[in-house]
Amino acid sequence: MSFSHAFHSSILREYDIRGIVGDTLFTADANAVGRAFGTIIKRGGGSRVCVGYDGRLSSPEMESALVEGLQSVGINVARVGRGPTPMLYFATIDSGADGGIMVTGSHNPPTHNGFKMMIGKKPFFGADIKKLGEMAKAGDSEKGAGTATDTPAFERYIARLLKDFVGTRAITAVWDPGNGAGAEAVTELVKKLPGKHTVLNGTIDGTFPAHHPDPTVPENLKQLIAEVKEQKADVGFAFDGDADRIGVVDGKGRILWGDQIMQILAEDVLKSHPGAPIIADVKASQALFDEVARMGGQPIVWKTGHSLIKNKMAETKSPLAGEMSGHIFFADRYYGFDDAIYAAVRFLSIMAQDPGYDLAKRYDKMPVLINTPELRFPCPDERKFAVVDEVKTRLAASGAKVSDIDGVRVTGKGGWWLLRASNTQAVLVARAEADTAANLEGLKGELAAQLKASGLDLPTESVGH
Repeated sequence: MSFSHAFHSSILREYDIRGIVGDTLFTADANAVGRAFGTIIKRGGGSRVCVGYDGRLSSPEMESALVEGLQSVGINVARVGRGPTPMLYFATIDSGADGGIMVTGSHNPPTHNGFKMMIGKKPFFGADIKKLGEMAKAGDSEKGAGTATDTPAFERYIARLLKDFVGTRAITAVWDPGNGAGAEAVTELVKKLPGKHTVLNGTIDGTFPAHHPDPTVPENLKQLIAEVKEQKADVGFAFDGDADRIGVVDGKGRILWGDQIMQILAEDVLKSHPGAPIIADVKASQALFDEVARMGGQPIVWKTGHSLIKNKMAETKSPLAGEMSGHIFFADRYYGFDDAIYAAVRFLSIMAQDPGYDLAKRYDKMPVLINTPELRFPCPDERKFAVVDEVKTRLAASGAKVSDIDGVRVTGKGGWWLLRASNTQAVLVARAEADTAANLEGLKGELAAQLKASGLDLPTESVGH
């Protein structure tokens, strides 16, 4: 008997499967994901898949339905338990499993949930997810009777994180996992680190009672900043709901954005990998790319999206990559996937190895450019890519200096502006950066004029970091 299953049109995304529980996402979807994904694994000669889940209230039942689906096509499931997404990635690679699925809503509201997947050591995304949807709809699945075994990965994961900590200096640090899936891992990890460590919101709670777990939103870092100042701490770390994205604040409570975190990590990695390619997405500051070049590295501007970055890292043999959104990927001494807790361990190591390291002073030395925050504005899915193409065509005719790796990044007087279509939402994303306020206004004017020519208005905003 074949099981034909149609997913809600909105949940099959570019990088994952994600929806609102009881509205667009149901346990029947989890079961269908298991059957289709398991069939793909089986037809590729595989038989074993690791499954993990986050702290959302709906995750245990989603995990059960997913496991049943995998077993029904003959897959043997290793249930690694509740924890952060990187723990599932680690377990999959460390155990040599043929694939891995994480039940997680990432940093989305409590009512959301979904699935992040990998085949072997590689991300499962884009065309793979589309194919999974088509197979489910066609009822195209194998039959079998797989096993399910509890194979906790928590202690092995903590030991692996600690393995790459270096340094003896006693740092005072504050950690805020935001009641997300990384809360227990962070709480356990800091017990074994030198120094004084305070964990805020260190219990897993799928209602996220303190604040929303997204470290790219300044509002969500207020509690961390207050505690860092109160304790006169050296550094503060924050994580998103499934701990694959990091936020950092210095001892003065100032936020280091993704590209600033990358400057510090790249400086360290390039010491052991001189001349290496360092990758960041198109939204990152020019200051990062200039700093990488100054430090002897090879800066590479690449497309936004964690799956796309992982593949580019493998292709270029880059030891380090990062995104403005706080995804940091270490292939240097690690596995090349985005793990925010591991990134924090490496960041802390930089500080703990140097008795005189002062993060606030390091922050003060960073090049100062003025930029807008990421501007996101609604644009229908069927229109968003067309708008970018129209802008690209007009720019080509004008002879402007344009990079079209991901949307358009236009170099202008004193800086640059960016316009790209989101791969995951019906929005356009824009950003601008310059050396002076006047040049920033000029670049924003260019961007606004291009949008107007395509029938859109640039949203109003305040200048960002």
